[in-house]
Amino acid sequence: MRERYRRWGIHLLLFLITLTTTTFAGAEWQFMRFVGFDQNPITWEWFVKGFAFSVPFLGVLTIHEFGHYFTAKWHKVKVTLPYYIPLWFGFLGWIGLVGIPSIGTMGAVIRIKDHINSRKQFFDIGIAGPLAGFVAALAVLFYGFTHLPPKDYIYEIHPEYQYFGDNFEEVVYQKDTFFLTEDYERQFGSAPTFWPDTMRFGSSDATFALGSNLLMTFFEEYVAPEDDWVPNAYEIIHYPWIFAGYLALFFTALNLIPIGQLDGGHILYGLIGSRLHRKVSAGLFTAFVFYSGLGTVTLAASSDVLMWEIPLYIGFLYLMFSRLTRSIQTNLMVAVAVFTAQFFISSYFNVQGYFGWLVFAFLIGRVLGIYHPVTFVNEPLSLTRKILGWIALVVFVLCFTPNPFGFS
Repeated sequence: MRERYRRWGIHLLLFLITLTTTTFAGAEWQFMRFVGFDQNPITWEWFVKGFAFSVPFLGVLTIHEFGHYFTAKWHKVKVTLPYYIPLWFGFLGWIGLVGIPSIGTMGAVIRIKDHINSRKQFFDIGIAGPLAGFVAALAVLFYGFTHLPPKDYIYEIHPEYQYFGDNFEEVVYQKDTFFLTEDYERQFGSAPTFWPDTMRFGSSDATFALGSNLLMTFFEEYVAPEDDWVPNAYEIIHYPWIFAGYLALFFTALNLIPIGQLDGGHILYGLIGSRLHRKVSAGLFTAFVFYSGLGTVTLAASSDVLMWEIPLYIGFLYLMFSRLTRSIQTNLMVAVAVFTAQFFISSYFNVQGYFGWLVFAFLIGRVLGIYHPVTFVNEPLSLTRKILGWIALVVFVLCFTPNPFGFS
């Protein structure tokens, strides 16, 4: 009994630490307030406001993990409670360094203590988490979009936008515009925060924007009460419920990628079986790597860069494909073929993928595995399970964002 309480204490402690770090992260994103900064520091007041991000975000994450947990328990599979993984770099501000923006966590995991040897069990445990989390994410987004603040809310975070009037989007997000701080100070009575003598806006600045997917588009078009109140992609980070919902969709899609031992891989394995899944998973992985790496190496690069960039990138691709087959030559040929297709399509058609997905593809290829373990009990799924499985793959399409995070 004492050992059980000790284990529960570890899970609770990790949850409380993660709740704290995600709350700090929420205050950072929402109000641009940072630990260790003399201007706009995080105080207790602003920390409390960070719960508007951490509670819905961790709520969806928790529902996702307990979907796995309770389904495993229902199948009498030994499983641990979720281990929450805190990750926050804002603490660097306490030692005089600039903190790196983060969301405060790397997620949560549960540990399966039994050997699962049933196709049905893999399917049930795999699908329960994403579907439960997806329903929770919809609730978070619905609340966020039905409780949008008026458009002038953004002036609390970016008072300098008032300089351009109600149509500030046409200038701030579209063009390069320069004006002196003195102009702003004469109009508003104080100097703007975080800007030097010359303020600059536009696509050439260091900016961060969120991408879009089918569900976000639906909420923006049909749920938001006023079109003018819908935040621009550059400003969603300041709307905690919508930002939390967006991240929930992102992680749902991440888990539902139908490859290997991801939740989506378990679902697809349950739907189509071992032999077909091995072929489909290899094809989907190759397509995933192909899209992700588009634009990584193109003819636009200078020749001296290409001298080292091409072989380095091909080597990186080979590492990803090194477990595709047992043949070194075949894996190398696949890597070269994927590179060749990426190179010419990106160079001549100016098509861009998303490098972040390439990093995740490397994790799949080298750590998580491209293929699903074979089960000895391969009973066919019921019609209800098959319907839920295809619904889950549709959910993946609805949640997937080709370019989830944009930096420029």
